[in-house]
Amino acid sequence: MSVETGRLAPDAVRTMFDRISPVYDAMNRTMTLGLDQRWRRATAEAAVRPGDRVLDACCGTGDLAVAAKAAGGRVTGLDFSGRMLERARRKSSEIEWVQGDALALPFGDASFDAATVGFGARNLDDLERGLAELRRVLRPGGRLAILEITRPRGLLAPFYRLWFDRLVPLLGRVLPGGSAYTYLPASVRRFPGPEELAELLRSAGFENVRWRLFAGGIVAMHTGEGA
Repeated sequence: MSVETGRLAPDAVRTMFDRISPVYDAMNRTMTLGLDQRWRRATAEAAVRPGDRVLDACCGTGDLAVAAKAAGGRVTGLDFSGRMLERARRKSSEIEWVQGDALALPFGDASFDAATVGFGARNLDDLERGLAELRRVLRPGGRLAILEITRPRGLLAPFYRLWFDRLVPLLGRVLPGGSAYTYLPASVRRFPGPEELAELLRSAGFENVRWRLFAGGIVAMHTGEGA
Protein backbone atom coordinates (compact mmCIF):
# COMPACT_ATOMS: atom_id res chain seq x y z
CA MET A 1 0.00 0.00 0.00
CA SER A 2 1.24 3.51 -0.79
CA VAL A 3 0.13 7.07 -1.43
CA GLU A 4 0.91 6.57 -5.13
CA THR A 5 -1.64 3.76 -5.48
CA GLY A 6 -4.33 5.56 -3.50
CA ARG A 7 -4.54 2.68 -1.02
CA LEU A 8 -3.32 2.99 2.56
CA ALA A 9 -3.82 0.89 5.67
CA PRO A 10 -6.42 2.37 8.05
CA ASP A 11 -3.80 3.43 10.60
CA ALA A 12 -1.85 5.22 7.86
CA VAL A 13 -4.99 7.05 6.70
CA ARG A 14 -5.72 8.14 10.28
CA THR A 15 -2.16 9.40 10.74
CA MET A 16 -2.33 11.25 7.44
CA PHE A 17 -5.54 13.07 8.34
CA ASP A 18 -4.27 13.88 11.83
CA ARG A 19 -1.26 15.51 10.16
CA ILE A 20 -3.18 17.57 7.59
CA SER A 21 -5.97 18.68 9.94
CA PRO A 22 -4.56 22.23 10.37
CA VAL A 23 -4.76 22.92 6.61
CA TYR A 24 -7.67 20.65 5.64
CA ASP A 25 -10.35 23.34 5.40
CA ALA A 26 -8.09 25.78 3.57
CA MET A 27 -7.07 23.12 1.04
CA ASN A 28 -10.71 22.17 0.44
CA ARG A 29 -11.57 25.77 -0.37
CA THR A 30 -8.53 26.12 -2.62
CA MET A 31 -9.03 22.86 -4.52
CA THR A 32 -12.74 23.53 -5.15
CA LEU A 33 -12.53 27.31 -5.67
CA GLY A 34 -14.77 27.68 -2.64
CA LEU A 35 -17.60 25.54 -4.04
CA ASP A 36 -17.29 22.68 -1.56
CA GLN A 37 -19.54 24.35 0.99
CA ARG A 38 -22.30 24.76 -1.60
CA TRP A 39 -22.01 21.07 -2.48
CA ARG A 40 -22.21 20.10 1.18
CA ARG A 41 -25.38 22.16 1.66
CA ALA A 42 -26.94 20.43 -1.36
CA THR A 43 -25.96 17.04 0.07
CA ALA A 44 -27.45 17.81 3.48
CA GLU A 45 -30.66 19.12 1.90
CA ALA A 46 -30.97 15.97 -0.22
CA ALA A 47 -30.94 13.66 2.81
CA VAL A 48 -32.03 15.57 5.89
CA ARG A 49 -35.54 16.54 6.98
CA PRO A 50 -36.26 18.70 10.05
CA GLY A 51 -36.11 16.61 13.20
CA ASP A 52 -34.19 13.72 11.61
CA ARG A 53 -31.59 11.80 13.56
CA VAL A 54 -28.59 12.18 11.25
CA LEU A 55 -25.23 10.44 11.08
CA ASP A 56 -22.43 12.22 9.24
CA ALA A 57 -19.84 9.47 8.79
CA CYS A 58 -16.19 10.29 8.02
CA CYS A 59 -17.10 13.79 9.18
CA GLY A 60 -13.59 15.24 9.15
CA THR A 61 -13.59 18.81 10.41
CA GLY A 62 -17.38 18.84 10.49
CA ASP A 63 -18.54 21.04 7.61
CA LEU A 64 -21.15 18.57 6.31
CA ALA A 65 -22.37 17.81 9.84
CA VAL A 66 -22.88 21.55 10.38
CA ALA A 67 -24.82 21.74 7.09
CA ALA A 68 -26.98 18.80 8.22
CA LYS A 69 -27.72 20.63 11.46
CA ALA A 70 -28.67 23.75 9.49
CA ALA A 71 -31.10 21.58 7.51
CA GLY A 72 -32.84 20.72 10.77
CA GLY A 73 -31.15 17.48 11.78
CA ARG A 74 -30.12 16.21 15.18
CA VAL A 75 -26.62 15.30 14.13
CA THR A 76 -23.92 12.88 15.19
CA GLY A 77 -20.58 13.34 13.44
CA LEU A 78 -18.18 10.38 13.40
CA ASP A 79 -14.54 10.22 12.35
CA PHE A 80 -11.53 8.12 13.31
CA SER A 81 -9.08 11.05 13.30
CA GLY A 82 -8.92 12.69 16.70
CA ARG A 83 -7.22 15.80 15.33
CA MET A 84 -9.95 16.34 12.74
CA LEU A 85 -12.59 15.98 15.45
CA GLU A 86 -10.81 18.58 17.58
CA ARG A 87 -11.44 21.09 14.79
CA ALA A 88 -14.99 19.88 14.24
CA ARG A 89 -15.85 20.48 17.90
CA ARG A 90 -14.92 24.14 17.53
CA LYS A 91 -17.61 24.56 14.86
CA SER A 92 -20.58 23.37 16.90
CA SER A 93 -21.26 22.35 20.48
CA GLU A 94 -24.76 21.16 19.52
CA ILE A 95 -23.51 18.25 17.41
CA GLU A 96 -22.44 15.00 19.06
CA TRP A 97 -18.89 14.27 17.91
CA VAL A 98 -17.80 10.63 18.14
CA GLN A 99 -14.41 9.08 17.40
CA GLY A 100 -15.03 5.75 15.74
CA ASP A 101 -14.65 3.48 12.74
CA ALA A 102 -17.05 3.79 9.79
CA LEU A 103 -16.49 0.08 9.09
CA ALA A 104 -17.80 -0.86 12.55
CA LEU A 105 -20.21 1.90 13.50
CA PRO A 106 -20.80 2.09 17.28
CA PHE A 107 -24.57 2.45 16.88
CA GLY A 108 -27.50 0.06 16.95
CA ASP A 109 -29.50 -1.04 13.95
CA ALA A 110 -31.97 1.54 12.55
CA SER A 111 -30.58 4.31 14.79
CA PHE A 112 -30.79 7.11 12.21
CA ASP A 113 -33.27 8.65 9.78
CA ALA A 114 -30.55 9.94 7.47
CA ALA A 115 -26.83 9.54 6.85
CA THR A 116 -24.29 11.57 4.90
CA VAL A 117 -20.68 11.08 3.84
CA GLY A 118 -18.70 13.95 2.36
CA PHE A 119 -15.39 13.26 0.60
CA GLY A 120 -14.71 10.30 2.87
CA ALA A 121 -16.07 7.20 1.15
CA ARG A 122 -12.97 6.74 -1.00
CA ASN A 123 -10.82 6.50 2.14
CA LEU A 124 -12.62 3.41 3.43
CA ASP A 125 -10.47 0.31 3.42
CA ASP A 126 -13.54 -1.78 2.53
CA LEU A 127 -16.14 0.30 0.69
CA GLU A 128 -18.74 -2.48 0.51
CA ARG A 129 -18.51 -3.03 4.26
CA GLY A 130 -18.83 0.70 4.88
CA LEU A 131 -21.98 0.90 2.75
CA ALA A 132 -23.42 -2.12 4.55
CA GLU A 133 -22.78 -0.43 7.91
CA LEU A 134 -24.54 2.73 6.74
CA ARG A 135 -27.51 0.63 5.62
CA ARG A 136 -27.56 -1.19 8.98
CA VAL A 137 -27.78 1.96 11.09
CA LEU A 138 -30.45 3.57 8.88
CA ARG A 139 -34.10 2.84 9.51
CA PRO A 140 -36.10 1.37 6.61
CA GLY A 141 -36.75 4.24 4.22
CA GLY A 142 -33.91 6.27 5.72
CA ARG A 143 -32.03 8.49 3.30
CA LEU A 144 -28.34 8.37 2.41
CA ALA A 145 -26.34 10.99 0.52
CA ILE A 146 -22.68 10.51 -0.46
CA LEU A 147 -20.63 13.38 -1.88
CA GLU A 148 -17.38 12.36 -3.55
CA ILE A 149 -14.83 13.51 -6.10
CA THR A 150 -15.08 11.67 -9.39
CA ARG A 151 -13.43 11.71 -12.81
CA PRO A 152 -15.00 14.04 -15.38
CA ARG A 153 -15.35 13.22 -19.03
CA GLY A 154 -15.29 15.48 -22.04
CA LEU A 155 -14.01 19.05 -22.10
CA LEU A 156 -13.09 19.26 -18.41
CA ALA A 157 -11.01 16.08 -18.35
CA PRO A 158 -7.67 17.69 -19.44
CA PHE A 159 -8.09 20.57 -16.97
CA TYR A 160 -8.96 18.11 -14.21
CA ARG A 161 -5.84 16.03 -14.88
CA LEU A 162 -3.63 19.14 -14.85
CA TRP A 163 -5.15 20.53 -11.66
CA PHE A 164 -5.66 17.36 -9.67
CA ASP A 165 -2.84 15.12 -10.80
CA ARG A 166 -0.11 17.77 -11.08
CA LEU A 167 -0.85 21.06 -9.32
CA VAL A 168 -2.51 19.70 -6.16
CA PRO A 169 0.45 17.40 -5.32
CA LEU A 170 2.83 20.32 -5.94
CA LEU A 171 0.85 22.51 -3.57
CA GLY A 172 0.88 19.75 -1.00
CA ARG A 173 4.67 19.70 -0.93
CA VAL A 174 4.76 22.99 0.99
CA LEU A 175 2.04 22.00 3.48
CA PRO A 176 1.98 19.69 6.53
CA GLY A 177 1.37 16.11 5.48
CA GLY A 178 2.13 16.91 1.86
CA SER A 179 2.02 13.23 0.83
CA ALA A 180 -1.74 13.39 1.36
CA TYR A 181 -2.00 15.44 -1.82
CA THR A 182 -0.32 12.65 -3.78
CA TYR A 183 -2.67 10.14 -2.16
CA LEU A 184 -5.75 12.27 -2.95
CA PRO A 185 -5.70 12.08 -6.78
CA ALA A 186 -4.57 8.44 -6.63
CA SER A 187 -7.49 7.56 -4.35
CA VAL A 188 -9.92 9.22 -6.76
CA ARG A 189 -8.51 7.26 -9.71
CA ARG A 190 -9.12 3.93 -7.98
CA PHE A 191 -12.57 4.87 -6.62
CA PRO A 192 -15.64 3.56 -8.49
CA GLY A 193 -17.20 5.92 -11.03
CA PRO A 194 -20.81 7.12 -10.60
CA GLU A 195 -22.39 4.12 -12.32
CA GLU A 196 -20.28 1.62 -10.38
CA LEU A 197 -20.92 3.33 -7.04
CA ALA A 198 -24.66 3.31 -7.77
CA GLU A 199 -24.50 -0.45 -8.32
CA LEU A 200 -22.61 -0.93 -5.06
CA LEU A 201 -25.28 1.05 -3.24
CA ARG A 202 -28.01 -1.14 -4.71
CA SER A 203 -26.08 -4.25 -3.74
CA ALA A 204 -25.83 -2.91 -0.18
CA GLY A 205 -29.62 -2.71 0.04
CA PHE A 206 -30.39 0.85 -1.05
CA GLU A 207 -33.30 1.68 -3.34
CA ASN A 208 -34.13 4.66 -5.54
CA VAL A 209 -30.41 5.22 -6.10
CA ARG A 210 -29.63 8.33 -8.13
CA TRP A 211 -26.68 10.60 -8.67
CA ARG A 212 -26.12 14.22 -9.56
CA LEU A 213 -22.93 15.72 -10.96
CA PHE A 214 -21.50 19.08 -9.93
CA ALA A 215 -18.86 21.29 -11.57
CA GLY A 216 -19.01 19.57 -14.93
CA GLY A 217 -18.64 16.10 -13.47
CA ILE A 218 -15.76 16.66 -11.04
CA VAL A 219 -17.95 15.86 -8.03
CA ALA A 220 -20.86 13.41 -7.73
CA MET A 221 -23.62 13.22 -5.12
CA HIS A 222 -25.31 9.83 -4.81
CA THR A 223 -28.59 9.41 -2.95
CA GLY A 224 -30.55 6.34 -1.96
CA GLU A 225 -33.06 5.02 0.54
CA GLY A 226 -32.77 2.05 2.85
CA ALA A 227 -34.99 -0.85 1.81
